[in-house]
Parts: sequence; C-alpha cells; structure tokens
Amino acid sequence: MKFSESWLREWVNPAIDTQEVVKQFTMAGLEVDSFEPVAGEFTKVVIGEVLSVQPHPNADKLRVCSVNVGQDEPLNIVCGAPNVCEGMKVPTAMVGGKVGTMKIKKSKLRGEPSHGMLCSAKELGLEDNIDGLMPLASDAPVGQDIHDYLNLNDTSIDIDITPNRGDCLSIAGFARELGLLTRQDVSTVEIPQIPAEISDTLPVEILSPEANPRYVGRVIKNVNVKAQTPLWMQEKLRRSDIRSISPVVDITNYVLLELGQPMHAFDLNKLSGGIKVRMAQAGEKLTLLDEQEIELDENTLVIADHKQALALAGVMGGLDSSVTDNTVDIFLESAFFTPKNLAGCARHYGLHTDSSFRFERGVDFQLQRKAIERATALLLDITGGQAGEVIEVVSEADLPSTPSIELRSSRIKKILGLGFPTAEVTDILQRLGMNITQNGDNWTVQPPSFRFDMAIEVDLIEDIARIHGYDNIPSRPPQASLNLSKQPELSIRQLQAALTQNGYQEAITYSFVDPELQQKVNPKAGAIALANPIASDMAVMRTNLWTGLLQALQYNQKRQQSRIRLFETGLRFIKTDDDLLQQPCISGVACGSRYPEQWDVKHQAIDFYDVKADVEALLKLAAIPYHFKPTEHEALHPGQTAAIFQNEKQIGLVGALHPQLMTELDLIAPVFLFELQLDDVLAKQVTKFAAISKYPSVRRDLSLLISQQVTWKELLDCVWENAPEILIDAQLFDVYEGKGIELGKKSLAMGLIFQAFSRNLTESEVDEVISKLLVTFEDRLNAELRK
Repeated sequence: MKFSESWLREWVNPAIDTQEVVKQFTMAGLEVDSFEPVAGEFTKVVIGEVLSVQPHPNADKLRVCSVNVGQDEPLNIVCGAPNVCEGMKVPTAMVGGKVGTMKIKKSKLRGEPSHGMLCSAKELGLEDNIDGLMPLASDAPVGQDIHDYLNLNDTSIDIDITPNRGDCLSIAGFARELGLLTRQDVSTVEIPQIPAEISDTLPVEILSPEANPRYVGRVIKNVNVKAQTPLWMQEKLRRSDIRSISPVVDITNYVLLELGQPMHAFDLNKLSGGIKVRMAQAGEKLTLLDEQEIELDENTLVIADHKQALALAGVMGGLDSSVTDNTVDIFLESAFFTPKNLAGCARHYGLHTDSSFRFERGVDFQLQRKAIERATALLLDITGGQAGEVIEVVSEADLPSTPSIELRSSRIKKILGLGFPTAEVTDILQRLGMNITQNGDNWTVQPPSFRFDMAIEVDLIEDIARIHGYDNIPSRPPQASLNLSKQPELSIRQLQAALTQNGYQEAITYSFVDPELQQKVNPKAGAIALANPIASDMAVMRTNLWTGLLQALQYNQKRQQSRIRLFETGLRFIKTDDDLLQQPCISGVACGSRYPEQWDVKHQAIDFYDVKADVEALLKLAAIPYHFKPTEHEALHPGQTAAIFQNEKQIGLVGALHPQLMTELDLIAPVFLFELQLDDVLAKQVTKFAAISKYPSVRRDLSLLISQQVTWKELLDCVWENAPEILIDAQLFDVYEGKGIELGKKSLAMGLIFQAFSRNLTESEVDEVISKLLVTFEDRLNAELRK
C-alpha cells in the first residue's frame, strides 16, 4: 500500500525523520518497498492566473498569455497547451527557476518573448500520463509557492503488506503501528453519528449470512455529483496512486485508505425493490464498472436487487447501477465479507481490486458502521444532500469471534531465548490494544477485532518480539548436549556400491524359504519352522541367503538371461540350543560369461577367481586382515571352495555350486556363490596416517623351491614372523610348476622391499636379513633357494 507521510503524521507525529520511520516499519516486519518525494525537482514555481490568451502571430498551435504571478507587472508567456484559457490558475515557473533539468530563461518563441513557463502535472513530477496544464482551484492564492500550496514537501511510502497483516492496509492501521513502535499517542479522526434528515430507507436481505454476516447501508438524497473534490483529498488520493474521478467515488476511496473499509455507492434510482445479498445463479451475467461482461457461477457472492445482480460482492460494482453525472440520490454500502468465502473470487474472474485485496486478507468486522458515518459526513460536506437512517443487518452467529489466548512467560523465554520483565510484556500487550487479565507471570489475552491474525500463543509472542525489536534480541547460536553415537568407518551402502560397480544387481528375497531347497543348500543348519506359514514353499526361516538368490537365479535363467550377477544384504537365522541368532550377511551369486558380449573379446566363462576377486574387493574396502583356506561345503563343489578367515575366525565362504545341486535345480553352469558376515566386515578401524620415508628403498627378489602343499599364506606368515622393521612389503610375482622343477614341488618367486625411516640402508643389513629368512624357510617349510 502506498500513502503520504504527511497524512500519516496527521494521525501520529513522532519526532523522527522519514528514514527512521521507514526503519521502524521495516524492523517491525512491514517491508518498505520504496519511499520517494511526492513531486519532481523544481524551484521558483508559483501560482499564476491567466489574465488573457491571444493567438501567436507566427504559430497556429501556440498562444501568447498574460499571466499574473503577484508581481507589479504580469508576465508574457508563450504556451502550447490546448487547455489554457482566460481566468485559469496554473503552476507557473519563473525566470531563474528550474523544472527537472530545464532552466527557465527569458527567450523568444517564434519571435514572441516568453518570460516563464506554464506547467503541467507531468512536468512537475505529479502525474505520469496527464496532458495539458495542471488546473488549480479558483481560490488558489496568486503568487504562492506551489510547494506550500500543495504541501509538496512530502514523501510517498510504499509498504508491502504480508497476508496476515490486513489490519495495516489503512492510514489508521499504519498510525497504530507507528504509535505503538514509537510510544506516541495516535490522534484518531472524530466520527460523529450523522442524524437522519429524511425517512427514506431501503430493504436489505442477507441470503448468505455465512459469507456476509454484516451489511450496512444508507440512503443519501439530493447529492451534487458534479461538485469539486477538495484539493486536499485529491492530493492524498494521488499520493496513494489513486486518480480523482468524482466526489462520490473519491470519498469511498478515501475512506478505504483512511480506515481500511471498502465501500460502494449505487445510484438509488436504478435499484429495483431492495438489496439482496445472495449467491449468483449459474449463467447469470453482470457488466462490471470496467465494462467487462462476466458470466457468474453458483459459488460467487453478489449484491443484487429484486431484479438482477448489481455488483460482484467485495470486488467490483456493476455498470448498470453505477453513479454517473446524472445521479441525484445514492445508496451507500459498507459490508463485511468473510475472507474464506471471498478468497479467489477476484482471481477467478481475472480481476484484482483494492477491495478484494483487503477482504481476502480480512477487514475489521466491527468497522462497517463507523465507515459509513465517516463517508456520510464527507459526502454531506462536499456534495450536500440529506441522509437517511443507517440500515444494518447482522447475523451475530456468523460473525467472527475474538479468541481468548493464554500467554505464559516461560513460553516467551523458551521461544525467544530471552526473558522479559512482566511489566514490559503487560505494557506491550496494552499498547497493542489487547484486553488482558494478568495472573502472576501469565496472561489471558483477548485481541481487538482488527487483529484477526491473532489466534494462538505464538502469535502474541511474535508481536512481543516485533515491538521489543528483533535487533534488540541477542543472537545466540542454539546449543544442545548431544552424545555422538559411534558410526562404523565402513557402511553397508559402500559395500553395495562396490558390488554394483563390479556389475552386480541388488536382489531382495523373502526370509521365508522352501524347506526342501534349504535342506539341500545348508543341510547341517537346523532350520526354524514357522507356526503359520503363508505357503508350503515358504515354511522355514533361511539359514543363509543363498536359498533365495538361487531361486532368483533360476527364475532369470528360465527367461533367457545367461549372464547374471546378484547380491543381497539381510539376516540369516541360526538356531542354537537356547537362543536364536540373527546374523547380518552379504551374499552373492554369479554365472555366465566373464564379460558382456562384444566383438573384441572372445567368450570366457566366469571362474572361481573372478568371484574371489569380487569378494576381495569387499575385504580390501573393509581393510581387515584376511586369508583363504580350502574347505568343503555340502552346497559347493569340492576343490573349488574356500573359507574366508579374519585371523583365526571364519567370516565367510566362496565357491562353485555343487554339480549335483546344479542338476537338481536345472541351472546352467557355471554358478558361483559367496557369503560374508557383515559384523566382521564392517568392523573397520579408522585409517591412520603414516608418513612416507624420504630414504630410498631396496628390493631383493627370491625364488624358492617348495612343496606343492605349502601355500603362499604359509610362506608369507613365515616372512612376517621373522621380519625386522626395515622389511616393509612382500609380494608374490611368479608361480611355476613343470619342466626343470622336481615332481611334487613348485617355484614361488617373491619380491621383498626394504626401507628405513631414519637412514639409508646398507647392503650388509639387507644381506643379513635375507640370510636369516632363507634359514627359516629351510627349517620350517623345507624350502630352498632356486638356482
């Protein structure tokens, strides 16, 4: 809403400048969009009276005017405005003055001297699209500075109102706020009750009280609609971006801005019977004031007479009943429409008006009689006429009620983080116009009728913070005593991502499985039977995840899917003598070719080492010590099965599916399975930083002849058990059996990396370590250096 600062100061006038007024509104939550002078920049512009107008001898469109500006001699001014006429009073720029960027000098226009300039409202920065000179009232004092006459030392302030603060959509609302913020008394306008001079009335009937619980009207006869709207009212409207139209319309707009109550005036002689506030009939048509014809629907509230719809309630009046230059008698309307029933009505018809803007946000439901008395007084003063009795129809049951809100000081402190003295809270509530009852440190609060945004306790607390000043509330970061829970260094999601990157897809299978298949896959584990199974092939709890994965594999192979990689994370259920163990596991199944089919790679079937590599990718991600040992399992192929150990604890299995089980399940070979216990895999320690030595390393390669029964793990254990600190790594880089190697033996070649962190190593140090290791290999593993 845009308004004049000087108008606001008529209501409340704190000893602060415009900048501080703007700051006060902004800090109170009323966002100021802009503030600017009400007029452009100009100097030495006074009120002049046109004494005579003569044609210009050398130009058809110019006039030579004699203008009285209160000096000894009138000024000769050449003017091209079409509306200049004798006797007209108009703003006149004097020689030596300035209008905008234009300096006023003595000049000649087409041979005629011109000692000044007659000004339009546009040239003075008062209007945007007005052509011709700006006419002034006939009683305007000649020679007076136009700044003083029009009170142009003023500022227009434009404030963007949030939807919950409809109570501020008026000068009265802004004055209440500014007086509250600056602790200044507000001088409200005295509105006397206008006695009836005539007995004329009009029957009013409310047929939709839930949408219009209060309707106030008044008949005013013998008004002069051709009267001149006073300059002070025109200026206040102009500074609120409302153009002066006629005294009746100007007065309803003025009351709208002053008090916040939308009003409308009907031509009384165009009404038939009386007023009916009702819902529109489907297909009913109405021509609005903007000459737009709309077709109404049944959800639209209208003001009608006994014959037709007259106005779109709360939005815009109709053309057929509007006040014109021929109007003599009017019916003045002031009503309350509920926001719930009016919301969206204007947008539905592509409209947006000052009235709908206010009714959608809420209007004080006790304001209507006050507004009609104010408008009546202004009308009688400006247009004359005789007023009838005030007509008021009210549905008390449908009027809003002001709530009773309990406010606790403890709640204020909890929400704002700041304790307020009881006296300060009481003072703020009273200045807000609240009706309060105090009970110790608590209050029972009843908001005034214009604060329809007040419903619950936090609404009051928000207003206390606003009035106290948001900038006066100390900034304190929230604090909480939280005990951070331990989180694993490695998560299941990371393991899942690793398998996905290796071509696996996640499967989710039932924890209830087929007893027969479970027996084949894991015969030694005692399965737990369900008391009430949902199906015969879902009668026991799974003892590993392979059962469901094999069924998924079987399902896919029967549908011509040959290359399959599936994994699942979930619980397996192990029955013990006195308990039931629920162990989280990650398991997988793989079959088909090593790589997807492509032109540059020949078909290669997946083998044990492919799946072992996938498992090792998980174990390396977990960064735990592990090793593989040959083992046997009822569901896996003998000779292609390995147990996975972490130190001395078995944590998983990997191997090929047993050929017999392959046949029974009608699966296409090869098929490989793996399973890891998640608790052990996820027990990753936090990685620690280790510095890199700045000294060079030394590598020595050894090739050993050793029994085929000895594994690389055994040889590696032997190395680390006897290695000094300077040995930092051992790598197997070759395994050989065949020609030149004794039957029953093999050749293992490994590289040993030596490095110190404090010095350079010598050949003798490295040779000494190699010699000791060779002796150990011979004694423990019957190994000898290959020559």
